[in-house]
Amino acid sequence: VLEAKIQEDWFLGDSMDQDVESPVAIHQPKLPKQARDDLPRHISRDRTKRKIQRYVRKDGKCNVHHGNVRETYRYLTDIFTTLVDLKWRFNLLIFVMVYTVTWLFFGMIWWLIAYIRGDMDHIEDSSWTPCVTNLNGFVSAFLFSIETETTIGYGYRVITDKCPEGIILLLIQSVLGSIVNAFMVGCMFVKISQPKKRAETLVFSTHAVISMRDGKLCLMFRVGDLRNSHIVEASIRAKLIKSKQTSEGEFIPLNQTDINVGYYTGDDRLFLVSPLIISHEINQQSPFWEISKAQLPKEELEIVVILEGMVEATGMTCQARSSYITSEILWGYRFTPVLTLEDGFYEVDYNSFHETYETSTPSLSAKELAELASRAELPLSWSVSSKLNQHAELETEEEDKNPEEQTERNGDVANLENESKV
Repeated sequence: VLEAKIQEDWFLGDSMDQDVESPVAIHQPKLPKQARDDLPRHISRDRTKRKIQRYVRKDGKCNVHHGNVRETYRYLTDIFTTLVDLKWRFNLLIFVMVYTVTWLFFGMIWWLIAYIRGDMDHIEDSSWTPCVTNLNGFVSAFLFSIETETTIGYGYRVITDKCPEGIILLLIQSVLGSIVNAFMVGCMFVKISQPKKRAETLVFSTHAVISMRDGKLCLMFRVGDLRNSHIVEASIRAKLIKSKQTSEGEFIPLNQTDINVGYYTGDDRLFLVSPLIISHEINQQSPFWEISKAQLPKEELEIVVILEGMVEATGMTCQARSSYITSEILWGYRFTPVLTLEDGFYEVDYNSFHETYETSTPSLSAKELAELASRAELPLSWSVSSKLNQHAELETEEEDKNPEEQTERNGDVANLENESKV
């Protein structure tokens, strides 16, 4: 009778919001300070004061700082990537400093050559052939260094053929100047053409929702592209960031688990022309299989979503990221439609991109819904006792028929014996 009542409430749309919890004594192991700070709420002693710390912020930046890095020389082995990763103010400072230092360095050498040769003592001597004409001090040597490295060539200061050391220095400065130009201009070009700003026009919904879709409980979020130039070969993937403790007592902070958003069916490859709703079916392989509406706020987890693709204009790979914590996951909601059919075209209303509306959704977990669905395939009045009674009734009916059949069979046997005697 109890099972029939539960099934009847399920079919009438009533939800069971009460979760039965059994008190389990969890002994907290001795862990490092960092591990103790990252303990989930059901293990941590202080539950009320603990605030969920994001692993990835809403703007896609990772909230991770690398400390105590002793092997800093590894950054210098890849100096080009290090310069590209620097902030713009430091990059521009290094850009100006590199050119200024090289100009001053070679200007100093040009001045030393002129000083050692004695050109400074024969400035007014027209019969003297200097290394560089019209070079009468450090300032003029510095200007000649700039003209040489930038190939300006005003024609007022020129090197003569009576100075072999100056010719060699001219060759060295020309080669090194070309290398510096290629390195610094290439660094600036790569930094300018980085597709990070392209990710600013790839938007994610501020909330994720959980509701029924095609009779199954699904976790959904929405993505969109604000530009008319599309992302080529766009793909979406999602990760669950949640600390866990193994059966052996090992604590794994920020454990990453894949969330299937259509990898096996190809639904993770997107044609992102208009906003799309990405759906994750909560099944037995899902990490949300046993999470109900009442249990969701108690969980300390974060869903990181990653959208990747190539920029159509430049062909460079672009990646946009966002995340959802438990307070940003709405149970029993759906996204408001944003696509409408106008006269000859489709229009997207981005004012409703983040809007949701409430819908009828059971508060049970997907596991409990699957168990109820399996029971719903049987009659509502079915129970073990009723099934046994049915078997008993069938057996009594068979016993009532057996005497007549037995008599007929005995009569047939007797007739056969008489015939055999004859």
